[in-house]
Amino acid sequence: MSKTTNKFAPEVRERGVRMAIDHERDYPTRWAAVVSIAEKIGCVPQTLHEWVKKAEVDSGKRAGVPTEVADKMKALEREVRELRQANEILRKASVYFAQAELDRPFRR
Repeated sequence: MSKTTNKFAPEVRERGVRMAIDHERDYPTRWAAVVSIAEKIGCVPQTLHEWVKKAEVDSGKRAGVPTEVADKMKALEREVRELRQANEILRKASVYFAQAELDRPFRR
């Protein structure tokens, strides 16, 4: 589970990203556009800048791991961790029952 909360609705994020990209040419730098638009949508510029970078990665305009792939990797890593824990529990249980079988008195 994520340690951060998504304070902004997906629509606000998408609109902010779209505005930053569309109006970038109206400002001397991308950062200037991001600062201006961040004030309008009510977030800090660093947050909007991260959203823009993530949108560029997801669209293929920037190198990096797309959100969909990152989410899938997280889910698979979680599954592997759970399976390893289950295997460890089963291993310990088999050792316990094998030892119990050896400790049992022999009957003819």
